[in-house]
Amino acid sequence: MDAASAATAAVAFVWLGMVLAISFLEAPLKFRAPGVTLPLGLGIGRLVFRALNRVELLLAATVAATVFAGDVRAAVMAPAAVALALLAVQLLLIRPSLNRRSDRVLAGEDLPRSHAHVFYIAAEVVKVLALLALGIRGLMN
Repeated sequence: MDAASAATAAVAFVWLGMVLAISFLEAPLKFRAPGVTLPLGLGIGRLVFRALNRVELLLAATVAATVFAGDVRAAVMAPAAVALALLAVQLLLIRPSLNRRSDRVLAGEDLPRSHAHVFYIAAEVVKVLALLALGIRGLMN
């Protein structure tokens, strides 16, 4: 295994851990905490996901750099491309809709559940699988 493959795997696993911890642990649990109202949970969520997404951009840039710097096979390039594409979809297409909706809820509107939220979760699940595959394949490259 070369240094670029090892770095790709390490970054993929760090990124995977962050997504699992925030999206699948912190996000749903915060709404179950005593005293956390929907507006409070949304406000916290926006801050946390904004920070996560900034770190994800840094990790995505690092993955791109390590993948293109090393001698990688398509088995590594494919999950890297999927993870990067899903992050772009989340940030450019889904998050703006979720932000507009949370602005409305924070302004006092009572809205039904959002389909964009379901799309975001689906993208997170696929991104988790892509990052897992990227980490494993990076170790095997």
